Formats: sequence, structure tokens, C-alpha cells
Amino acid sequence: MGIRLPSVILSNAKQVLKLQNNAKNQCGVPKGHVAVYVGELEKKRFVVPLTYVSHPPFVDLLKRAEEEFGFHHPMGALTIPCREDAFISITSQLNAL
Repeated sequence: MGIRLPSVILSNAKQVLKLQNNAKNQCGVPKGHVAVYVGELEKKRFVVPLTYVSHPPFVDLLKRAEEEFGFHHPMGALTIPCREDAFISITSQLNAL
């Protein structure tokens, strides 16, 4: 009996780690990126590189988010209150840099 207990614990630990890894993979946010929700009425999720944070156009979007939401974001993640097409235009310009 004493020998079986560690194998049961090991099995349970593996299951917990597997569940945690699956949850991380479902997030779909690779290292060095952040998920943001964009939109005025309907929110769409985008994953953007953290390097965008240092560019003035993206900083302006973050300031708008701070003014509108403060630290409470209704989607549970960073929410940027602008039109989706405006966000795509800004991020496209940042991609070209």
C-alpha cells in the first residue's frame, strides 16, 4: 500500500499539470505578446507584440483605455475603446516599422 500512494500522487500531479498546460494553450497568447479586446460595441480579441507598447500611436490607444476604463476592464483583459478598423490601421503601420 505504501508503494502505491506515491504513484497515485504522481498520476494526479500529471493530470493537474496537463490541465494547466491545456488552459495556457487555450489562451493562445505566445510569450512576448498580449491579448487586447478592441471595439466600441462588439469587442474582438487581438494578440499583439509587447513591442507595440513603446510606439506613440499605441500609447495613445492605451491612454484612451485608461481614461475610459481605468483599471477595471469589462472583458477581463485590456480593452481598447476604438473602432476595429482604426486599430488594424495603427497596428499595420507598426508592423511596417
